[in-house]
Amino acid sequence: MPRAKGGPKTRRRHKRQLKLASGFVGGRKLYRQARSTLEKGLTYAYRDRKQKKRNFRALWIARINALVREHGLNYSRFIDGLHKAGIELDRKQLAVLALQRDQLFSDLVRAARDALGLQAA
Repeated sequence: MPRAKGGPKTRRRHKRQLKLASGFVGGRKLYRQARSTLEKGLTYAYRDRKQKKRNFRALWIARINALVREHGLNYSRFIDGLHKAGIELDRKQLAVLALQRDQLFSDLVRAARDALGLQAA
């Protein structure tokens, strides 16, 4: 009996992976190269979805820190003051407020400073 090589199934699987590899350059239209490149790309995509969250949080913290220092506090004291004042805002919201709503952010800094028992600088 002749060996069955999977004909239609194999062709479907190859076509699906080649379709996902469309837009790749070089010999990536060849199945073996496309498959390995695609696998690597999907690995990077999975990893970078996690890193994106880390990078944005670091950006928000840097922005908040820079603007809080203008008010005579540092980031960690500011966050501690907010927690003691019972103000529940995440870093993303704080960064947006810091950039777009100066007066409101100044009020938050004042509230954090009061909760810490510090004098205005």
